[in-house]
Amino acid sequence: MSKQDPQLINYHSDYHQYLITDIDMDRTDRYSYFQEIDSTTNIGILIEVEHLSVNDARFRIRLSENEETVLLKYTKPVLSIYCSCSEKQGLCQHQQAVFATFIRQEDWLTFFSPMRYQKLLSKAALAYGIEQEHALEEYFELRYTNNTIEVSVLNNHLIPLNNIDLFNKETLNPSTHHTDTGRLIIVFRKHKFYKHLQVQLFESEITKNGKLKNPVKPVDTSEQIWKCKDITESRFFTAIRLLEQNTQDASDPNLPKALEAVVHNPFQLEVFVHDASLSENILASSLNAVLLKQSSVQSKLCIRKKGSFLSVEGYLLVGREEIALSDVNIQFDYFVQVKHSLYFIHDKTVRSLIQIFKNRNNALWIHVSKFEYFKTQILDPLSDQVSISYPDIPRASKKQLDQHLYYTDTEAIIYLDESQEYVTLTPVMRYGDVEVPVRSKRQIFGIDESGKSYIVERQQDRETALSGLLIRQHPYFEEQLDESFLYFYLHRKHFLNEDWFLNVFEEWHSQGIRVIGFDTLKNNTISPFKANINIEVLSGINWFNVNVNVNFGRKKASAKNLEKAVRNKSKFVLLDDGTHGILPEEWLEKFKEYFQAGEWNDEEQLLIAKTNFNDIDRLFETSQLHESTKQEIEQLKNKAKNFKDLNKVNVSKHFNGKLRSYQLEGLKWLNFLDDFNFGGCLADDMGLGKTIQIIAFILSQRDKAVQNCNLLVLPKTLLFNWQHELEKFAPSIPYLLLDGIDRVRNTTDFDQYELILISYHTLLTDINYLKKFRFNYVFLDESQQIKNPNSQRYKAACLLQSRNRIVMTGTPIENSTMDLYAQLSFASPGLLGSKKYFKDVFTTPIDAFSDRKRTEMLYNKINPFILRRTKAEVARELPEKNELIIYCEMKPAQRRIYDLYEKEFREFISATEGDEIRKSPMYVLKGLTKLRQICNSTKLLKTEDLSTEDNSAKIETLIEQIEDNIAYHKIIVFSQFVSMLYLIQKALSAKGINAYMLTGKTKNREQVVHNFQQQEDNRVFLISLKAGGTGLNLTAASLVYLVDPWWNPAVENQAIDRAYRIGQQQTVTAVRLITPDTVEEKMIKMQQSKNELASALIGKEGNPLLQNFTKEQLLSLLR
Repeated sequence: MSKQDPQLINYHSDYHQYLITDIDMDRTDRYSYFQEIDSTTNIGILIEVEHLSVNDARFRIRLSENEETVLLKYTKPVLSIYCSCSEKQGLCQHQQAVFATFIRQEDWLTFFSPMRYQKLLSKAALAYGIEQEHALEEYFELRYTNNTIEVSVLNNHLIPLNNIDLFNKETLNPSTHHTDTGRLIIVFRKHKFYKHLQVQLFESEITKNGKLKNPVKPVDTSEQIWKCKDITESRFFTAIRLLEQNTQDASDPNLPKALEAVVHNPFQLEVFVHDASLSENILASSLNAVLLKQSSVQSKLCIRKKGSFLSVEGYLLVGREEIALSDVNIQFDYFVQVKHSLYFIHDKTVRSLIQIFKNRNNALWIHVSKFEYFKTQILDPLSDQVSISYPDIPRASKKQLDQHLYYTDTEAIIYLDESQEYVTLTPVMRYGDVEVPVRSKRQIFGIDESGKSYIVERQQDRETALSGLLIRQHPYFEEQLDESFLYFYLHRKHFLNEDWFLNVFEEWHSQGIRVIGFDTLKNNTISPFKANINIEVLSGINWFNVNVNVNFGRKKASAKNLEKAVRNKSKFVLLDDGTHGILPEEWLEKFKEYFQAGEWNDEEQLLIAKTNFNDIDRLFETSQLHESTKQEIEQLKNKAKNFKDLNKVNVSKHFNGKLRSYQLEGLKWLNFLDDFNFGGCLADDMGLGKTIQIIAFILSQRDKAVQNCNLLVLPKTLLFNWQHELEKFAPSIPYLLLDGIDRVRNTTDFDQYELILISYHTLLTDINYLKKFRFNYVFLDESQQIKNPNSQRYKAACLLQSRNRIVMTGTPIENSTMDLYAQLSFASPGLLGSKKYFKDVFTTPIDAFSDRKRTEMLYNKINPFILRRTKAEVARELPEKNELIIYCEMKPAQRRIYDLYEKEFREFISATEGDEIRKSPMYVLKGLTKLRQICNSTKLLKTEDLSTEDNSAKIETLIEQIEDNIAYHKIIVFSQFVSMLYLIQKALSAKGINAYMLTGKTKNREQVVHNFQQQEDNRVFLISLKAGGTGLNLTAASLVYLVDPWWNPAVENQAIDRAYRIGQQQTVTAVRLITPDTVEEKMIKMQQSKNELASALIGKEGNPLLQNFTKEQLLSLLR
């Protein structure tokens, strides 16, 4: 991280230099672990800033009577530190003092951190309105003066806009009022160079007879905008502002909207057109008055027969006047001038038609043979927006009208459709079999018996009445009349507003208007009745039963359709008759919470797990709760508030041992859950005795459960641990182990046992028969094994039947809150809802966004059902060190090799006289060492050609333990065998876990220890017992694994004390890995009962002392 390089600097030849490499000044918080940072070195040192600029600083250091100068130079990513003192090697105390202060001094860092520097420049630029400008260094400079940062403005022309005293009121608000003889006018002109339309605002005095009078002066529209009283006025001046600077041609998409705002002319200002031929400048004499017309301008095509051709002629309908398109006078691309009036043409189709017919003398000739194609491709698409007349086609006769029911079978229809976030309403009139949109200009054609066409006149009065009805029903529809759409439209939220929609639908139905297409809006019809909702909460055995009745008139919404509507976030619920009822807005969210909290039964009652009793008050009104429900909830709340105050629970007389106070509280908690048939999670920290709490609870069930056969599912590596604990604390509990090829494969005799033990792996194999038996309790130990709700283990566990369930784990959450969901959804079905609900409501907000509200909500929900005590919380109840044993049963191949060597060694001991054993202790040690190596891994027998398999139960168990605990603890692993440490390192590497190693061959011993102590990402330290058993300070670790037992317990205690020593802030847990039915298990028993035997074998110097070690004692180590 840092080094010395005096050759990099020449101009400070009298100063010695120290480099800190790879440092990012924008992220100095990452470097708090630098060895250079030691605030204690600042004691008695005075640091004075002499100079501070970008990436450059000079400090004067005063220590006692001496003064030195320290310089900082930064060229990313290297920080150079110079000092004038005589010390030439390493980092001197002056450099260290400056660096330690500098890294914590925000003002100093600002000059070396581009991010901090720019942040201050941007803050200063706000007052000038240039905070978005690039290169703010051209406008401002930061200076360090009198121990503070000052901002200097480099450009004297800059004026701070927040300085209200800079100008007087007259300057800020120049006079824009007009004299009694002056007025504002709008002027249309062509750009001097680009010839595009420009619209400007001018002010002119007027003569006595009302004529314009020079000078005609431009008006600043930006100032007029501030005087606007409503949005229409501001749109007008904003449009003028855009158009007065316009340099774009007619294709600019912004022009039509701007021109529309100008034509609206809310101030009714006079409009003039500038004649540039009279003067390039705007003079009174060069302006001609015109009238801006808002009247809609419509186009018309007329189709006439011309011999073997059909002639298409175009006309423009302006008011009552019909003008040939070829004669239309186009002004400024968007206007048609008729006499002294300008008509705005918003419709692009009309402008295109004018251009086409102007170039063809107002007529297009289409040969009869091609007319049908022309009609289909060109005329029909235009017919909705352009009136097309056919003078040569006759009108329908009365006979034809009656024959095809054009007027006798008519119907008003409204088609509903969707367009993005909008609902479109298309009013249509049906004439017989023909439907025509009311807002369309389309003709209705019929064909007589001879194949000739005729035209059916549309009933304009009925169509107008239909349009008028819609226009009256919503103010937005009237605003859409000038638009060329065939439909009206509303945003979905306005359309689905029941206060509007219910009334509108009722009126449509009363008018006989048919509504089609509502199914495309996720529904198809609607009930005219408002919802009548009745909720009642009753108390069941394990559930609260909620009766939900939602009626629309005489029709009831089924539970399935009600939940479907809520799930789709739709107010419309399907009823029995196929219609849809509208759910009130305020009930949608209520129903959503109801359905998330519970599930439906076959009687269409909503079942909410009693574990969710805390939610009942929140979800339901008091009036909706039955009286018995209120009483039960109050009782549950009082007991859950503090289970420590629950009635005393007597520990069974069959329990051999004494529970600590917190373990007794755990037993109370388990019985509290049991009283209400609640499942839960015992999540005490590792080493706090979850096993014995469960054993004591199983014993307590003898007085409560009629059938007390319980199932315990656990990792295979813990089977021996549980057997050992059962025999130690509750030998009276009859248990059955379901393991191995010869295990029981039926439930016939299960009632004879209080506890059935099975591994997760075997559970998958035997689930088909186990799921048929109903246990009193199902316990899952190390329940993080089912943390994936999609796993086969989770699914198999959920198939087990029991009166209740408890899960146990020291790490309920390893990766995400979804781990918690899987375990608690097994222990307390219904508590956390569905997997999708939990993921949407809790996992994503909490894990991705650290949502405090959702975190608190989840905590309140699960708090009564999770009991977790850490070592820190119950430290006064614990010994100085927690020590555990995990039994690791050998695999068959490993056991085979061990048995072979043990037999050979036992035969050697049996055939050897006691005196010879004492004289040749090395043979004994060699034999015992081989057995201990096999307990670790067969791979340790490097010179033996017995196994090419990697058989090590200990390595598998250790890797599993490390994976479970690495997020919460730094870990030390001790082994007497260096080769075993390499095997462990290889296994960890395969899992992507990096581990430091310390053996007798380690040269950089201090550096390795320092890295483990200081670097957070270095979590695992592998140490040989001989090399690291003493003399190390490893207080960063809180979890110690002893892979293989040593004869002398004192040696092991010394190893553990590498972590448990002065400076340790955490409780230390030491875990011994022991292979059952081997020399290791005998060694542990010897440590417990015969420490003198171990001392006799290995003395203080580590040499064999077997003078007092008998042949019989050696044989006792073997089976």
